[in-house]
Amino acid sequence: MFHAELITPFAALLERHARERGNKHAYRDNTRAVTYADLYRRTANLAGHIAALGLEPGDHAAVLLPNSVDWIEATIATVRAGGVAVPVSAEATPSEVLYRLTHAGCRVVFTNTALAPVLAELAGELPDLRAVVIVDADHTSALEIHQHALDVLADRAPTTPARDLDDIDVPAFLVYTSGTTGKPKGVQLSCRGMLWVTASCWAPVLGLSESDVVLSPLPLYHSYALNLSVISILATGATIHLMEKYSTTEALRLLETGEFTVMPAVPTIFHYLMEAALAKGSTALNGLRACVSAGAIMPATLNTAFERAFGVPLLDGYGITETSTMVTMNPQGARVMGSCGLPLPGLAVRIVDPASLADCAPGSEGELIVRGPNVMLGYLKNPEETARAVRNGWYHTGDLARADANGFITITGRIKELIIRGGQNIAPAEIEEVVLGLESVADCAVAALPDSQLGEVPGLFVVPRGPDFDPAEVLAHCRKHLSSYKVPASVHVIAEVPRTGSGKVIRFKLKEMVAD
Repeated sequence: MFHAELITPFAALLERHARERGNKHAYRDNTRAVTYADLYRRTANLAGHIAALGLEPGDHAAVLLPNSVDWIEATIATVRAGGVAVPVSAEATPSEVLYRLTHAGCRVVFTNTALAPVLAELAGELPDLRAVVIVDADHTSALEIHQHALDVLADRAPTTPARDLDDIDVPAFLVYTSGTTGKPKGVQLSCRGMLWVTASCWAPVLGLSESDVVLSPLPLYHSYALNLSVISILATGATIHLMEKYSTTEALRLLETGEFTVMPAVPTIFHYLMEAALAKGSTALNGLRACVSAGAIMPATLNTAFERAFGVPLLDGYGITETSTMVTMNPQGARVMGSCGLPLPGLAVRIVDPASLADCAPGSEGELIVRGPNVMLGYLKNPEETARAVRNGWYHTGDLARADANGFITITGRIKELIIRGGQNIAPAEIEEVVLGLESVADCAVAALPDSQLGEVPGLFVVPRGPDFDPAEVLAHCRKHLSSYKVPASVHVIAEVPRTGSGKVIRFKLKEMVAD
């Protein structure tokens, strides 16, 4: 059943929960928790203050924080101020932070004292920045821009109230995702699109409700976590414990308390969790009624082994940032292992021939395309790429799939060249651009190589400029300029990068070099 009552402005949802379950914890981390009543009050105060600091409707505010209750309050307050929240990984390199903040023209940044030095280093290159909100009340940051303590603003009534716009169709979130060009694209998402996924997927299919206590190890700057671990909690009135970083030992400890009912993660985490639990001789995940996997393809063998070991349904789904996450989801009843389930009710999904756009017969492989209220509003400042991705209302995913006679969809590959490493998207061109900055490298290319635990990892293939080439130097350079998950897992020296006549890299030939 579609839960239309969940598609409403954040302020209305918060007011409802504050009235009906005000003393209940909404979000918590290892250091603090916030009730629904306090969340309603604190985000209203914070929204009013950041508006007074110069955040106009439609302006962007970056959330440069680790997973935390602070992250939640900053994001919700930005939306309540009429702004657009821009999640940025706390582990991003300075160059990655700079690109996002300048591309989005962020007026406000939420961060902490540990990350403030990154902003201090970049301050001269951020002309749009008006204010920095530090979550640590006792801060000693060297930033030369106006700084404010989040707790002070959240606990003090502003001179003007939160804007709390009724329009839920305007951009509310800007989530950066890697593209084949190598430059991350800013995907503009609305509250309606994000809440529509809650109303059509998490509430009816997963059964997420105010009775659930969720354990989430997912990084909040990803759309999967933003949708399920943030917005869907707010919509349904559930409670969630946010892990700052995933730790198998800590996850097992928390699950052994028996208080958690749902756990979302990526396939790699479920693999680690199962191996660790079985090594301890534990075959019970106390209290869990369901686990959810998305972000990467779930092998049927892992799905079957997990459910056999623990007796807990592990529901696989398929989603992408440009569709506010979920497109398909497996039901809790009979399903096809290895598939990513059925299209969400109310969402139009087709599998077409990429050239002719004719619909493929059941069992035939084609490109998955999607149309519905959850499709993005477009890429920020990139109308050409938006027009290529969304044609006549249909978002072309670039993913290859096939459907069986009953409509269960299986993802079979990608037209796109993205590498998905344990649920993290990596653009080969982004790594190549960094590596080509080295004098010792004449040419290079990156290809996805299979990995038993992460699914696939980036392999770097280098044509050296001279005989003294040092792979360790290349990897050190990558670690300096790229997030850790983007650093190549291996370096292979080759004589020439295989390319087509038009200069495109023939990546499957790179894989064959390793296989040989």
